[in-house]
Parts: sequence; structure tokens; C-alpha cells
Amino acid sequence: MKKSYIIGGPVLLVVLAAGLYFFLAAGKNADVQYRFDKISRGDIQMVVTATGTLSAVTTVQVGTQVSGIIAKINVDFNDHVKKNQIVALIDPTMLQQSVRDADASRQRALAQYNESKRALDRATTLLNKNLASQADYDAALTTFESNKAAKTQAEAQHERAQINLDYATIRAPIDGVVISRQVDVGQTVAASFSSPTLFTIANDLTKMQVLANVDEADIGKVQTGQIVSFTVDAYAEQVFRGTVSQVRLAPVTVQNVVNYVVVINVPNEDKKLMPGMTATVTVLVQKNEAILKVPTIALKFQPPAEQLEARKDSAGQGGGQVDSARAERRRQYSQQGGGQGGGQGQGMGSGGGFDAQAMQRRMAARGIGKVWVLNQNKKLESVGVKIGLTDGTYTEVSSPKITEGMQIVSGVVMQKAAATATNTPFQQQGGGGGRGR
Repeated sequence: MKKSYIIGGPVLLVVLAAGLYFFLAAGKNADVQYRFDKISRGDIQMVVTATGTLSAVTTVQVGTQVSGIIAKINVDFNDHVKKNQIVALIDPTMLQQSVRDADASRQRALAQYNESKRALDRATTLLNKNLASQADYDAALTTFESNKAAKTQAEAQHERAQINLDYATIRAPIDGVVISRQVDVGQTVAASFSSPTLFTIANDLTKMQVLANVDEADIGKVQTGQIVSFTVDAYAEQVFRGTVSQVRLAPVTVQNVVNYVVVINVPNEDKKLMPGMTATVTVLVQKNEAILKVPTIALKFQPPAEQLEARKDSAGQGGGQVDSARAERRRQYSQQGGGQGGGQGQGMGSGGGFDAQAMQRRMAARGIGKVWVLNQNKKLESVGVKIGLTDGTYTEVSSPKITEGMQIVSGVVMQKAAATATNTPFQQQGGGGGRGR
């Protein structure tokens, strides 16, 4: 019995060591799980979003050029008016007095003019008969010319007073709808420094426009004639359509952000849209239909190096030699500065190492990318693709090596149980769940 006990101890250690080895090997092979997506066919559209305010295409603010008390108002909110229709009347009492005063001044100037004209005629007759001196004639002529100018001035003052009296009658400048009334009967308006606004008239509410503020980062994508869709809070489930008619050059700075006003023409036959509504605008920049697309995250995926297929060269050399040659090329690339500032640029890491993500960004800028698939050996292989339009979520791709429905790898899920290299069969494993990479 004692001898069997002594022999059983080493055997037990061997069994435990073998079990530990196979457990760790199995854990190493099972520590990576892939997240798959499929290459699909569909539409991708690039859009620019913004917010804007609805308004009528033509809006006129009706004011007054004379001061006085509002004596009468003939229209109210939402009333339809015609051009030259009387919409309000300012008390004309003071203006009528001004007209009479100007008329009296005009008559006085006319009388003085007639008297000086008769005096000039007499002086002319006497001068011709050598009965008056040249000085007397010149004085009569000067008086006549002065009174003639005074008569013209008095007539102009009378006309001005009459025009001001006519301005007391406020008329609609255009056909349209009254969307704002800012005065009431009995209110005094003063037009000393600026013309006060009495009414706001919109020309035609069946034709509206959206004035959208587009950020300077997106304004280069917006062009005249592009199709626009937008929604308003009043009809949240309805999508309205419009067309870009103008991109204004004047910048508008809002909270240190430069914006540009984009004018969008919108039909409004049913008159649901009202001036002042806030519109959430989507400008269609480009749309590609029935193309192959992949999730954008799949193009950004970088697999672990140990999961890649070790490729052999034509001479039959092992993958380690290929990796060594690749490392040598990267070292030479680092010594040459990486093409971007001595190893500190876009293609290199902080210590001169190769930066795969920076290289991927440069390739994407040139319209080149790659997706990853599992080969027959359950190892990852890359497939080069040409990158097209993207909406942020999906990206257009094209390549003779890809087909619709083809499975690609878009991420790696690391199991929590295999995350720690020091785990042993005698340690308690953590709970389920994983983290995405």
C-alpha cells in the first residue's frame, strides 16, 4: 500500500499538468469571438441637416411717413387686401391746416410776383423812352426774379403739404394677407426719425420659403437645385418638400460658429405652413441606389495580429520569415520619416512604430479600404474594396471579390473568462458577458 501511494503522487501531478495545459490551450483558442455582418444591397444618400424659419416669399412692412393719431383701421389679422386698398387713416386735422397755410403762402408769393412783373414792365417801357435810368430797370428786374423764385418755393411747399395729407391715408402696397397689426385706433405714431410699422402683409402664402442656417463645414455640399425635405413641429408626421433656390454669401455668426443662409422654396397649396414656423431641414446632397454596402464599422475593424493567416511566399518560406521582412520594411519606413515628419506623422506611432489606423485613414481618403473575412482555416483574410458614398452608418463598396450576402467581420468580442492570462483551473471564473472590440 505504501509503495502504491508513492507511485501515485507523480502520476497525479502529470495528470493535473496535462489537464491544465489542455484547459489553457482550449481557452486560448476560445478567447476570441467574431461579430459578423453581411454585405447588403440598397440605397445610400448623403445629406446635410440644418434648422430654419418659414416665411412668405414677399413680406412688406407697411409704415407711415407722417405723425399723428390713428383715426381708423379698416383691416385686421388674416384679412386679404388688394393693392392700393385703404387699410388705415391718420387724423388729418393738422395736415389739412398745413395745406391751408401753405396755400396762403403760395397766394401771397403769387401776388408779389405779379406786382413785380408789372413794375418790370413799366421800367422796361420808361427805359425804352429814355425816361428811366438803367439802375431803376435793374432794380425792377432783380425784384421780379426774386419774387418769381419765392412763388416757385411757395408752390413747392403747398405741394409738399398736400402730399403729407395724402400720406395720412395708409394704403396696401401689394396684394396679400395681413399677418401682423401693431397699432390700434387712438394710438399716436411718430415718424420723426424712422417710419413706424403699422402692418405686415405677406404677398402669397401658397408660396413659402425656408431660411436655413447651414454650418460652414457643410455649406460646400449645398448647391442650387438640390431637393430638400423638412418637418415642422405642428405636423411632426408629415414630410414637406422643397428646392434650394439660393445660397447667400453673407456669413452669419451664431455663438462663434459661422453659418450661411440657404433659401429653400416650398409650395404651400394647402396653407398648412405658417410664417415663423421652425423647420428641421434635410438637404439631399447625393444618392446612390441599388449598390453594395457594408456597415462603416467593418471598414474600421483592425483584427488581432495573432488571428491573421500566416502567408507563405512563393519559395515556401514560413510565415515568420514573411513577418520578419514586413518588420524590416516598417523599420526602413520609420527611418525614412514615415513620409510624415520623421516617424511622428500620420503613418507612424509616437515611438516610430507603424500606425495601422493612420494608414487606414490615409487609404480611406484615397477611396481604398478593406474588409475581413474568415477563410477555410478559420483565419482572417483581408479583401480590398473601393470605398464610395457613405451616410455614416453604411458605406458603399465595390470589388470583384465581394458579393451580396457575403459575411464579413465587423468586430471582436473578447470573453471575460479569457481576458486574464493568469487564470488557472483552480481559480474561480468570472460571470458571463463580454466586451466588444
